[in-house]
Amino acid sequence: MHDHGGMVEAGERRIGWAARSMPVLEAIGAGFAKDRPLDGLRIAACLHVTAETAVLMGALKAGGADIALAASNPLSTQDDVAAALADYGIAVQARAGVDRETYYRHIHQALDISPNIVLDDGCDLVNIVHTERVELLEAVIGGCEETTTGIIRLRQMASEGALRFPMVAVNDTRTKRMFDNRYGTGQSTLDGIMRATNVLLAGRTIVVAGFGFCGRGVAERAKGLGARVVVTEIDPVKALDASLQGYDVQPMSRAAQTGDVFVTVTGNRDVIRAEHLAVMKDGAILANAGHFDVEIDVRALEEMAQTVNFGIRPNTDEYVLEDGRRLLLLAEGRLVNLTAAEGHPAAVMDMSFSAQALAVAWLAQESVRLSPGVYDVPADIDAEVARLKLAAAGIAIDALTTEQEDYLHSWRLGS
Repeated sequence: MHDHGGMVEAGERRIGWAARSMPVLEAIGAGFAKDRPLDGLRIAACLHVTAETAVLMGALKAGGADIALAASNPLSTQDDVAAALADYGIAVQARAGVDRETYYRHIHQALDISPNIVLDDGCDLVNIVHTERVELLEAVIGGCEETTTGIIRLRQMASEGALRFPMVAVNDTRTKRMFDNRYGTGQSTLDGIMRATNVLLAGRTIVVAGFGFCGRGVAERAKGLGARVVVTEIDPVKALDASLQGYDVQPMSRAAQTGDVFVTVTGNRDVIRAEHLAVMKDGAILANAGHFDVEIDVRALEEMAQTVNFGIRPNTDEYVLEDGRRLLLLAEGRLVNLTAAEGHPAAVMDMSFSAQALAVAWLAQESVRLSPGVYDVPADIDAEVARLKLAAAGIAIDALTTEQEDYLHSWRLGS
């Protein structure tokens, strides 16, 4: 353990570097340190254990919270950051690359704090509280969920009357969708693909499965790098939008035959199945940027493969099929941007985590008035985050005049 000090120091350096690009969260943390809105509250969090998350943890701790943190994805855990956080007095249950059993054990250990507020990324922690740790329900006043996938699960729980406390859908704010899903996922997904393969994207056909905010971001960035982009969708409105933006919209059965690189960003399972793998060209690259590793049917790929060359490059496994075709799976079908790259740039997470921090303070204040259910982040918090971000960037915007305010609020004034 003589290296522990070195790990802590490396983690602190990494966190410091991230904090430079997170002025909004830093400002919120400073405000929290003064006002202590979270005094006496216990928070259990299941998030990606990265430098950006560490800045959020620091802000919440400054606000007076007692925190236990588990990893929402073992492949994204930065061990030096975990060491630095532990040194800072946050109970961290996370280690890079642990197996599924250890992953769940870590979540249980984080829950041993008996939290008042829960922070989740994918709904696994909230799920465990409702199924295996029901004795903890009484102490929980509410929580926040960071991802689209988690919110889908929460809304399902709420519609079945199973959700027992209020949860704030941090993912569904205008700033988060725009900044995080579109610009963050767009850049970091392509970063992961390029780091893993060093492939030239210009002139290649990239198939983007799903044209939500994440898919749109991936498609825009791929187009900007000179790729020919094909979009697959199940939603007619999104498909029409993609088509009118100049993308080639096709069903996956057809796209599978021509794609050089495939990126799944749907939040659903089996988007790329055996029938698609069977018609792909030699050397096709398969990457997933959806939350869970279910979008590409990896089991089907394993069954079809005659041999597998694991780690042919870092985060790249080559599956050789009976007819000699080679399909390249990145990051085991897990989140490519967090596994093969570093996830979203810190400037992006500044927005998401600032909304998260302010939502936690709002919950601490308002939870007595909230019944169980999924809540949007209050619009004034979203606007405040955007306002702080603009101020940090030195960007000024206009304000309405009194006459304009009156015009907007009167139905009597016409043309």
